[in-house]
Amino acid sequence: MPADEDARSDRPLDGHVALVTGASRGIGKGIALELGAAGATVYVTARTVTPGPIPGTLGETVAEIEELGGTGIGVACDHRDDGAVRAVVDRIQSEQRRLDVLVNNVYSAVDLAPWLGKPFWEIPPEAWDQVIGIGVRSHYVAAALATPLLLERRWA
Repeated sequence: MPADEDARSDRPLDGHVALVTGASRGIGKGIALELGAAGATVYVTARTVTPGPIPGTLGETVAEIEELGGTGIGVACDHRDDGAVRAVVDRIQSEQRRLDVLVNNVYSAVDLAPWLGKPFWEIPPEAWDQVIGIGVRSHYVAAALATPLLLERRWA
């Protein structure tokens, strides 16, 4: 096998484009790092652009993707704002003309931190609104907006 073919097998997602929502920390960050290490150009979104009470920022994720030899593109995005999510998808369309992978991971961790570890009856209804509004609803919106771009290019 020629050397260039061997190198390609180490990066099976070379030439592919991914979007990982909520990638400043945790599972989303881990997935974004692995996609980048596998060769994908990875767009990562998050609200956290400056250090705060919970470790992890958008820029740190992008830097770690780059350290792994991948291409990371950070886009600050509040997924409660459908227009901001549409702008992310439009940017990917404009810059890449394709999207191969969508990972919906956005979650309102910072906002929910004060309620972690408490019994559910001590948690105010606003916590439910955060989980449903920023978690479940945001996943639906990102999927609905990104699917037309995903369907433009199917790969086997």
